[in-house]
Order: sequence, then structure tokens, then C-alpha cells
Amino acid sequence: MHTPLSRLGTLPLRFDWQRMLPFMRWKDRVTRRNLRDDLVAGLTGALVALPQGVAFATIAGMPPEYGLYAGMIPAIIAALFGSSWHLVSGPTTAASIVLFSVLSPHAEPGSAQYVSLALTLTFLVGVIQLVMGLARMGTLVNFISHSVVTGFTAGAAILIATNQVKHFFGLDITRGASFSETWGTLFTHLGDIQPGVLTVGVFTLVLGVVVKRYFPKWPYMIVAMLGGSAAAAALSAWQGLQMSTVGALPASLPPLSAPSLDAESIRAVASGVVAVTLLALTEAVSIARALAARSGQHVDGNQEFIGQGMSNIAGSFFSGYVATGSFNRSGVNYAAGAKTPLAAMLAGAFLLLIVLLVAPWARFLPNAAMAGILFLVAWGLIDFKEIVHTVRTSRTEFSIMAATFAATLFLTLEEAIIIGVLMSLSLYLARTSKPQVRERVPDPHNRKRKFTDAAHFPQCPQLRFVRIDGSLFFGATAHVREKLAAQDLLHPDQKHVAIIADGINFIDLAGAEALADEARRRSQAGGCLYLVGVKDTVQEQLAESGALKAIGGCNLFDSKTEAIAEIYRRLDRSVCASCPARVFRECAPAPNGAPAVHPAFLPAGAHSS
Repeated sequence: MHTPLSRLGTLPLRFDWQRMLPFMRWKDRVTRRNLRDDLVAGLTGALVALPQGVAFATIAGMPPEYGLYAGMIPAIIAALFGSSWHLVSGPTTAASIVLFSVLSPHAEPGSAQYVSLALTLTFLVGVIQLVMGLARMGTLVNFISHSVVTGFTAGAAILIATNQVKHFFGLDITRGASFSETWGTLFTHLGDIQPGVLTVGVFTLVLGVVVKRYFPKWPYMIVAMLGGSAAAAALSAWQGLQMSTVGALPASLPPLSAPSLDAESIRAVASGVVAVTLLALTEAVSIARALAARSGQHVDGNQEFIGQGMSNIAGSFFSGYVATGSFNRSGVNYAAGAKTPLAAMLAGAFLLLIVLLVAPWARFLPNAAMAGILFLVAWGLIDFKEIVHTVRTSRTEFSIMAATFAATLFLTLEEAIIIGVLMSLSLYLARTSKPQVRERVPDPHNRKRKFTDAAHFPQCPQLRFVRIDGSLFFGATAHVREKLAAQDLLHPDQKHVAIIADGINFIDLAGAEALADEARRRSQAGGCLYLVGVKDTVQEQLAESGALKAIGGCNLFDSKTEAIAEIYRRLDRSVCASCPARVFRECAPAPNGAPAVHPAFLPAGAHSS
């Protein structure tokens, strides 16, 4: 039946606006007060991006202005289509280094061919990221545990400070020097520290701390930056101090561009596309999760993949090379009080204006003042409270956090995250591959005869109750077999084994086959395997695998009481007659010498002895 056109306007819309246009989710958060905070955070982030963009472009082998272009349009698009409130996309150290290592064998850094390949690589990375997001592969980020995020954040914060050591102390340290090389150079060249540069850096740092503590409503980063610039100008006028600055930048908007999608260009960058993609996604989502943990926000991994993909696709048409979540800019954004993704969008927009209006004046912004600001940012990113809590509560989680922290300092960022994830997975698998297999008996001192640890009370010589807590999958079957075998050595006459299975939430083919083998082995020995309290999903898996046929449907029971009453009838009565333990109620002899039966299993109207 066709719907009249006149009624189409009354039908409910099924289009998920919030899914397709994620910025619809946070538009109501843009209040007058939050808008003011976002404006301040956006302006601060744009000022910080100015020197960093130039530095990152140099590392990547790109012309300096391309580092700024990568922080404009990509930042706006990523904020529009991502899910994080604080993540700011742009060029990063790690992405720049990987880009250089991929492209430098194919073209001269800084050349037109090199830039063309960089745009092609950026486009392909964006396409893969977008496809992964649409395929809902964002759940991969769930394997990054909170301990990994805490360690990674703290390590990245130290790296941010480390990268600013040369500017803060005025030392000549090679660009790209490692963590150990940078701090080694500082401690072996203390006599080369420039007092004037150090004064500007310390003044900026102290001014930022004072403003943040005593004037919380002021934009402390901007105040500190302007104060540091004024201090540098005063020292230059008073003592003729020459101080390195960001330097003048070209005042131009990002020109339109297009990736070269010919076979030769694609072949040249193909080897590095996957590596750059994984690095960019890992950085972005890890940073988003780290900041979300601080702000109490939930991050949608799939949406972040989509946002990052669209930002890189757009960036390749606006002269931007690979952009991802920037720890420096995101940390500044969070510390400056950003409330919504609008702050990241404003940062990209302000950067456009700054390049047009202020870029030539960047020659007056001292690198020492910028270093002082970034020291503040680095300190704010370290979650000391969570670190102390982890140290006190879990050695395992602390080891994961410490390993991730150390790897972040001494290895690449992507390697650090991979190490943390692998450690988390390894420890998880180690725990899940050893489910608890405990012998249980009724507590004779408990009126309801609740089951308890068998180590404290005597067991039935023929029947053993065993409780298994955990998933019974291929990695756990060996452990369960070994535990049951060890119990058999201690109690060789217990041919009958009842497994309390309500703690088994999942069983795979290997686990089902292990239970089937155990049932066959006990049947051959003159006993039987029973399952008590099996969950419906587990029972379905046993049936589908064929294991239920080997175990026998009549050997499945809903409760321990039902199981005891039925299994007792199958035991050797001669052994029961000479057993002094009387473990179960059914074991108590009746006056006529016949074993008593629990009242719950007597016919209606009958009476137990």
C-alpha cells in the first residue's frame, strides 16, 4: 500500500542525524560560558601550533608552511566528525618521522615530487581510516587498557618536556635527539646553559603557574606567553641578548592541492600506508582516551576513525600532510579549559588568521617562552593520583603502566602502545587460561548445607563435586585437564565427578571436546561425568559441538540438590554402608537400614524417616 504524499510529512524520520553528523551530539553544550572557554582554548592552541607546525614540517622533510597547513583544515574536519571533546588533530613528531622514513628513499625532501608523494600518502591513509571506521573496527581501541593509557600519557608528557629542553636552557641539541641523548647532553653541558634564555623560560613558567593558581579565570597560557615575550624584549634591550625565536612565516592560506593517484605514486608510498595508518589511529585514539579519562567523557572509537579519515582526505586537498591526534595541541586544548570540539575547530580557524595576520610577527616570539608553556602542559598531563592508586592496588597493572611509560620514553610511540596492549592481552590470557577448579562439599555446620571448600571437610569416597569458574576455551582446557587429573591422583576411587558449571560463561569447540573426553574416560572407568547448573548458551554450544551426546542429556542437572538425589542412586551402596563421612543428607541411614531420601524428593504425602 502506497503512502499518500500528503502524509509523508507526518512520518517519523529514521535518519540517524547524530550518527552521520556527530557534531549534533554536542551542539547543546555550546553555551555562552562554554563558548568563551572554547575561544580562549582555541586561540591558545593556535598560538602553540605556530612554532610546532614549522618544527614538525622540518622533521617530515616538508617546506615549513606545510606544517601549518596540516593544522588548519584537518583540525576542523576531525573535530566536526570525531567524538572527542578535546582531541586536536595536526602534524606530530611521530607521524612526521614515519613520513620522512617512507618518502625520503623515493624523492628529495622538500622537492615538488616529495610534496606530491606526501599528499598521495595522506589521501590513502585517510581512505583506509575512513573504511575502518565505517567497518566499525573502532572496537580495537578497547584492547588499550587504562593502565596503558596512564603510562603512555605520562611518558608522552615527559617527551613533550624533553623536546623543549634545548629551548628552555638555550643548549645546542641535535633535532630529533632521543630522550637519553637530550638529558645526557643537558647534564654534561651545564656550563653551556644560557642564563638569559633560562631566565625567560623560568619567568614564563612561573608566571603561568601564578596566573593559573591565583587568577583561574585568566587565560594563563596566553598571559604567560605574552609575559615571556615581554621579558625577552626587556633583556634584549637591557643586555643586548640575542634569543632564538619562532621566526617569520609566510602569510598565505593553504593552497588547493590534489594527490597523485597514478600507479607509480601509489606504488612508491604503498609500503608505508599501513604503518602510517596504524600509527596515526593509535596516536589519535590513545590521546582521545587519555583525555576522556581525565574529563569523564566516553570516546566512540569508530567515530574517531571516521573523523581522522575524513580529516586526512580533506587535508590532502588543502596542502596538508598526514595529520593525527597531537599530544601537544590536545594537551594545551584540555589544559586551557576547552569544553567542546568547537575549541579544536576554532584553533584551526585561528591558525588561518594568525598565519595571515601575525605570522610575520612570530619572529618576536621566543622559543624559551614557548618551552615554558609546554613544560606546564606536560606537568598537567601526568595523572599522579591515578599512578599512586595503581601502585597501591595492583602490581600487575603497575607493571603494565611502568612498561608502557618506559617504552614511550625509549622507543617509538606506536611501539610503546603495542607493548602495553600486548602485555595487557598476555596477562588477561594468562588469567583466563587458568579458570578456578575447586573441590566443593556441603558444609555440615550450615543448616542449608551450602557448599564450601573441600579442604575443610571430608569428601564422599565415590562422588566429587568440582566448581569451575571461567571460560572453558582452547587456552584453558589443558589447565582444567591437569587439575582434574591431580584430583584423581588424590582420590582415585571417586569415579563420579559432578562439575558445578554455573560459573562457565563461554565454551568453545576445544572446551566442549575436553568435557566429552572426560565423560568418555569416566564412563570407561565405571563412573560418570555430570554437569550442574549449565547456562543455556553453554548448553547450546555443547549440543552444537556434539559433546552433549557424549556427556548424556540425563547427566545435566539444574541444581546441586537434584544432582545429589539422582547421582546417589547410582553409587555403590556397599561403599556407602561403610562410609563414616555421611557427606550428603541422603547418606544418613534410615531406621530399617535403607538409605534415607531427602524430603524434597519423596512423593507427595510421603514422609522421610
